[in-house]
Amino acid sequence: MNGFKAYRLGRLDYGTALSLQKRFVELRHRGEIEDTIILVEHPHTFTMGRGGDLQNLHLSAEELLELGIHFEVISRGGDITYHGPGQVVGYPIVDLRGLNSDVHRFIRLIEEVLIVALKDFGIQSHGRNGLTGVWAGEEKVASVGIGVKKWVTYHGFALNVNTDLSYFNLMNPCGLHNVKMTSIKRLLGKDEDLNISQVESAVISAFGSAFGLKESSDINDSGEIYQLTGYSGFGNPNGAKTL
Repeated sequence: MNGFKAYRLGRLDYGTALSLQKRFVELRHRGEIEDTIILVEHPHTFTMGRGGDLQNLHLSAEELLELGIHFEVISRGGDITYHGPGQVVGYPIVDLRGLNSDVHRFIRLIEEVLIVALKDFGIQSHGRNGLTGVWAGEEKVASVGIGVKKWVTYHGFALNVNTDLSYFNLMNPCGLHNVKMTSIKRLLGKDEDLNISQVESAVISAFGSAFGLKESSDINDSGEIYQLTGYSGFGNPNGAKTL
C-alpha cells in the first residue's frame, strides 16, 4: 500500500494556498513527494471556476470590497462557491496516473471521502447523478471542484462545518438555483461549534481508505512546507506573504 501525507495548515489566504498547490503539483509530477492532502481554512473568499457565469454572483465588485470578500476566477471546474471560516477546505495533490488517468473516478472518490467522514458524525449523505458535491437529504453540505495539471490534481473540496451559511445567499452556489446549503453544525442541531480538528481527522482517515493509501504522516506545523517550498509566512495574522 502506498503512503500519503496530510498537512493541516490552519487559516491561509486563498492566493497563498493556490501557490502552494502549484508547487506541490510540480513536486508530485516529478515523483519527489507522495500523494498529499492539504487542509486549510480560508478568510471570506468567493471563487469562480473556468466555466462559471458571473450572473451567479449577486454582488458588484464594490460590494465585495465593502464586505471584505476576496473574489477570484480560477482554473478548476464548476461555477461559483464560497470559502470561509468554519469550513474544512481540502486540496488533494494526487497523481492520476495511479488511477488510470480517470478524472471522473477521482471526483467520485473525493465525494466518497466526504460521505465516509460525515458518517463519523452520524450524518448520512450522498452524491447526485450529473452533479458534483455531497448532499444530506435535499441540502448540499460540501462542494467539489478540481483542476488537473500534468495528470496531477489540485483544487478540491469545501466541507461546511461551522460555516456562516448566509454567505451562500450572495450567489447561486455552484451555479445552481434554489439550492439550499447546510453544515455539519446545522445538521446536528448544535449550538456550539464543532472541533474542526476532529473533522479534519475524519477526512484524513477517509481519504486514506478511499484511495487505498496508508497515511505516512499527519503534519500540523509548517516546517516541512518550508523545507519543500521555502515559504515561511504561516501564522501571519495580517495575511500571508507572496511566494
